Amino acid sequence: MKIGYARVSTSDQNMSLQIDALQKAGCAKIYQEKISGTTKERPELTKLFDQLREGDTIVVWKLDRLGRSIKNIVEIVLQLNQQGVVIKGLTDGVDTSTANGRLFLNIMASLAEYERELIQERTYAGLGAARARGRLGGRPKGLKPEIISKIKMIRILAKDYSKTPKEIYQSLGLTHASYYRYLKFTEKYTDKELDEMAIKK
Repeated sequence: MKIGYARVSTSDQNMSLQIDALQKAGCAKIYQEKISGTTKERPELTKLFDQLREGDTIVVWKLDRLGRSIKNIVEIVLQLNQQGVVIKGLTDGVDTSTANGRLFLNIMASLAEYERELIQERTYAGLGAARARGRLGGRPKGLKPEIISKIKMIRILAKDYSKTPKEIYQSLGLTHASYYRYLKFTEKYTDKELDEMAIKK
């Protein structure tokens, strides 16, 4: 199913151009949002993500409608691709169902990995400088064992592309926000590192 998403930054902006283009592209349903791209919570986009199924297509006027920043857009597009969802940008020519689209995805993934490595290098450099000044640093401590258990389950379930994020976080008794917060832990830490963060009884 083709699903459209249109967004403008302020209530006095008109999204008619986006809506017309999405309807012309054959979208069966269009989610509309009048909210700044820098706003973290976007209810209509969340509703869209919750109803997605493998094989669906998200159509936007331009990719920048989806995210708050380049980094955020990359994360969203790669996550949707893992779920088997196609992303199409009408004015920037992005279509992840094509060979060029898959090349675009690979480039995005490489840039995301490069950015992670740069952040890791800066973190290590910062920790080294802190130790040289007699300060300690490292991974956060104080995660409850049951939280760590859910993070480990998310690591496993997120690889099952037949399940949507909503199905996963509801089955674990989590909120939408908690799911994506814990998902970042799976990307950043191994199971062993997570165990080291556990609160000791």
